[in-house]
Amino acid sequence: MTIFGDICAAIQEQMAETATPGVAVALLHEGEEHSAGFGVTSTENPLEVTPDTLFQIGSITKTFTGTTAMVLVERGDLDLDAPLRTYLPELELADADVAERVTMLHLLTHTGGWAGDYFEDFGAGDDALARMVDSLASTPQLTPLGEIWSYNNAGFYLAGRVIEVLAQTTYERAVQELLLDPLEMTNTFFFTEDVMTRRFAVGHHRSDEGQPPVARPWPIGRAHHAAGALASSVRELLRWGRFHMSDGQGVLSRGTLDEMQRSHLHVGSIFDDVGITWAIANRNGRRVLSHGGGTNGQIAFFGFLPDEGSALAVLTNHQRGAEVVRAATNVFGVGPPDRAAIDVDPAEFLGVYTSTLFDVELRRDDDGLKLLQTPKGGFPRKDSPPMPAPPPAPVAFYAEDRLFVPEGPFQGTEAEFLRDADGRIAWFRVGGRTMAPR
Repeated sequence: MTIFGDICAAIQEQMAETATPGVAVALLHEGEEHSAGFGVTSTENPLEVTPDTLFQIGSITKTFTGTTAMVLVERGDLDLDAPLRTYLPELELADADVAERVTMLHLLTHTGGWAGDYFEDFGAGDDALARMVDSLASTPQLTPLGEIWSYNNAGFYLAGRVIEVLAQTTYERAVQELLLDPLEMTNTFFFTEDVMTRRFAVGHHRSDEGQPPVARPWPIGRAHHAAGALASSVRELLRWGRFHMSDGQGVLSRGTLDEMQRSHLHVGSIFDDVGITWAIANRNGRRVLSHGGGTNGQIAFFGFLPDEGSALAVLTNHQRGAEVVRAATNVFGVGPPDRAAIDVDPAEFLGVYTSTLFDVELRRDDDGLKLLQTPKGGFPRKDSPPMPAPPPAPVAFYAEDRLFVPEGPFQGTEAEFLRDADGRIAWFRVGGRTMAPR
């Protein structure tokens, strides 16, 4: 069986185990493109998933935001190291010093340091993003500017607003004109009214009995578009990968693409380094650049290997889609690294850690260490109820201050404790978020 056949077999096996309704997958390997669709778009209105079915790609959108910003850099309109107030003179944040010093590079590398999971509805008008940015002064500063990588959706609202100001148009039109049109990405859309006229997938939540229920609402609020609103297909994502491995196709220079793909900050767990929007990891001696995405009941993955000229896209329509993605990436050889458990006294680490969207508890019982997640709600809208809680995950230490999940649905997931200058535990980073002890 070919590598693509093996990937498809692993996906189908995992779909059956997780009750995932639909998956699309595409692979660029040894110069050949392969794609397939499995299952259905919705349990309520089932249509066959094809390689052209539109899924929400969630935060993979951030790579489009970052790439659009780099077009403006090449045009001489944007300096990544200039204070944002150069472009947004009225910018106010909770920390006045951060508001004065924060740059576009901080935004595109998730090092702004304020609470990033902030979702508020400011309507569907062209002013939604500007109104969102005006409201960011309410988001507390958590970590020092530029020092710690912590996933930050709110930073990309700011980045999108800078793009609007410099392009003198809406964020969505700027991305369309500067990227999607010249790259002939004709099956990638921001707005529900464009998606609904084509075959598209809807998300689903986990369920302990019966078929998985459809996740509602489907649309992403317009104020959040720069952080995660695009809908696309696996074939379109391969086109995106070819562009980032190309000479720039007249949109960007190869040098600028390389700048996006080099390390700007060492992360160390979860992945090795962060570039400009890209996560950078070494997997089995292979350099992988990737980004994932999660919306309301949809999980997406896109990664490419520039040294090999290969790429993989997996789009799912279930809350447990990460398990399907992991099955595919493991077969392709770019999944999480193997870890071995070591003996560490967990007493110092036990307790509850809190963030905007969820709390986690590290607990010890007769079966060993467990990580329990309690969703709080607030996504995809501020008033959204909590999603169903996942089952407790067994965890073990593989290094000082670092945990991994050795088995079960979240196998391969990693987390780590971050210490302050005095050696005390200051943060627990899990799911890419820095969480404070409660």
